[in-house]
Amino acid sequence: MPNQTVTRAVESDLEPVVIYNVLAKVHNIPQWAPVFADTIERIDDTHYKVTKDGTRFHLTLFLHPAAGTVDYIREMAENRRGGAYLRVVPRPLGGSTITMTVPVVPGADESDVAKTIEQELSALIHLARR
Repeated sequence: MPNQTVTRAVESDLEPVVIYNVLAKVHNIPQWAPVFADTIERIDDTHYKVTKDGTRFHLTLFLHPAAGTVDYIREMAENRRGGAYLRVVPRPLGGSTITMTVPVVPGADESDVAKTIEQELSALIHLARR
C-alpha cells in the first residue's frame, strides 16, 4: 500500500518565532506555497476561503504557539479532512527545524509531492528572511 502522507524537514538559522509568525499569517501561503493557493480570503480569525486555479475551498487554521504547530486543514474527497501540518522547533545551538506533512492524493506521485514540499519549505525560509 502506498504512503498516504509525505513528510519533509529542513533546518534554518532563523529562530522558530520568525518562521512561526510567517506561517501564522495565512495570507502568506500563496507566496511560499503557490501550488496550494493563488489567493486567500479571510472569513474570520480561523476560517478562510482559498482559490486555486479557479476552484474555491474552505480552510481552517489551527495555531498552537507553545508547541510551534500550524495546521491548515481543508475538506477533501469523501468528506475527509486533511491538509498541511507544520511544526517549528528550536535547534540546540540556535535556529529552527521546520517539519511539514501533507497528504498524497490518489494518483499523485509521492516523489513529486516530496519535491513540492522541499520547494515550499525553502520558499518559506526565504520569505521569513525578508
